[in-house]
Amino acid sequence: MAYVDELVDRFTWIDYMVFSCMLLVSAVIGIFYGCFSKKQDTNDFLMAGKSMTAFPVAMSLIASFMSAITLLGTPSEVYQFGFLYWLIGFAYVLMTPSAAYLYFPVFYKLQVTSAYEYLERRFHRSVRWLGSFVFIIQMTLYMAIVVYAPALALEQVTGLNVYISVSLICFVCIFYTTLGGMKAVLWTDALQTLIMYGSMMFVIIKGAIDIGGFDVVWQRNADSGRAQLIDFDPDPTTRHTFWTLVIGGYFTWITVYGVNQAQIQRYLSVQTKQMAVNALWINFVGLFILMLTCCFGGMVVYANYHDCDPIRSGVVDKGDQLFPLFVMDTLGQWRGLPGLFVAGVFSGALSTVSSGMNSLAAIVLEDFIKAGCYPNISENAATWTSRALSLFFGLLTFALVFVAEQLGNILNAALSIFGVVGGPLLGVFTLGMFFPWANSTVAKASGQIHLPSLPTSIDGCNFTIVEPTFTPIPESDPGEPLAIYRLSYMWYSATGCFTVIVVGMLVTLVTGKQDVRALDPRCLSPAVLWLKNWIPGLDGLGEDYVHEEEGLKENNSSVSLGNVNPGYKSETTENTSNGYSPEESSKL
Repeated sequence: MAYVDELVDRFTWIDYMVFSCMLLVSAVIGIFYGCFSKKQDTNDFLMAGKSMTAFPVAMSLIASFMSAITLLGTPSEVYQFGFLYWLIGFAYVLMTPSAAYLYFPVFYKLQVTSAYEYLERRFHRSVRWLGSFVFIIQMTLYMAIVVYAPALALEQVTGLNVYISVSLICFVCIFYTTLGGMKAVLWTDALQTLIMYGSMMFVIIKGAIDIGGFDVVWQRNADSGRAQLIDFDPDPTTRHTFWTLVIGGYFTWITVYGVNQAQIQRYLSVQTKQMAVNALWINFVGLFILMLTCCFGGMVVYANYHDCDPIRSGVVDKGDQLFPLFVMDTLGQWRGLPGLFVAGVFSGALSTVSSGMNSLAAIVLEDFIKAGCYPNISENAATWTSRALSLFFGLLTFALVFVAEQLGNILNAALSIFGVVGGPLLGVFTLGMFFPWANSTVAKASGQIHLPSLPTSIDGCNFTIVEPTFTPIPESDPGEPLAIYRLSYMWYSATGCFTVIVVGMLVTLVTGKQDVRALDPRCLSPAVLWLKNWIPGLDGLGEDYVHEEEGLKENNSSVSLGNVNPGYKSETTENTSNGYSPEESSKL
């Protein structure tokens, strides 16, 4: 293993050119859609004019939340705690059909721009505003973590100041997102996803071959206890088990793919409903492959450093720096390959931040401006407001990086944010979609928790390790934390979700059930509509609402037609009843 100073010298102008080309191409895509494509309106800027196909949307779905957090955090997780984390891939098996067939159809029928418009239609406008505000907090914190992670990697391999790296990511992203809108975001995401896969695959395969092949990698990890494939421990305070990763992981990731604004916006940017479903299944395959690749990458890193731990020997300060160190240590002599890796990590950050900026602009415009302070805003003003909001959130992300660097392990921090903030949001949407009776009345301990990593060695280090010369001051025992603080972070989302559902149903019992006859059936999950004949209390579901809407449409049609033949029926009235055909309406 080389010293850090030597590794920095290996990053040459060729490597800078490689990842500069990626930044340049992203900027050019933004210029194309901003300056040479047709004039953008708000629908084009936020929803890509609903003209996209499945492939770029699927690539964007992968890139939006799997970025640098996965590329850096997952190998670090496996290096320190073992291969057991691979089980989270099975959470994707549960998550994908749920998102595609239980949650997405609701948003598609309503054709919303903001996912939180659903909360107003189902509950009340105040619930919509609260949900949007919570999402803003979640997404801005997550974006800051995603920006900080690759900046940390770049500092490790090149010596470039972390804040210069942050500036590059933020301002290139601000440029093409603000200029090109959703189409630029989707196509740059597709490009950046391919770069992520290419760089990771090459680095891991080359690293495994260098130490004797995949058999050697597996054996060295097995000898250290890192090759454990499954653990059925039912204790919810155990950090990673089959139950925490599969069941807890399902609730963590359904918050992202089921009800998250950034993903819903992508689903609704395609031409047809089936294209969105296809994009979700392509996304599933991509997610599973990427997760297994990154997990195996952690095993390759350990196999290379099994007798000289870079953290204990002082070569790196944090586990998140392990994979960049490994890249420079094994591929540094290959001019351009470290640059490809850095481009891959940068790509992940750019895709996530651009998606976040666009989605945040959409919900502020739709939920707080159009549905609040300025409902009659003109189309031109709305488009320019969207650009201004996108710029604002890009700058806010830059500022919050100073908070992100205090959060520790990036994978743990990111998934904890999904759980703590996203879990209650999932609970509100689930309450509305799966519980027709719910009404609109619903409106880590410092010093106590230590995560022991698996054993490492420094016996094989080929350099002198300088031991600390000071005597550490003994700390007082903080005592045993409360059980709730020892709960695995993978259960945060499920806990938040079920808490909201239980409280919501209790309040409903006290204050009175929702009249299901007056409920818009489009606000319910297809699962409820499929099973309504077997669920007590759903007789006449949506009948009053559908009949009221049909009456309004007929009245409006009569007013607009004037003296036209009274026997005439408009095509809209004939073929649809607020999103339902006559046959569908008769079944409700």
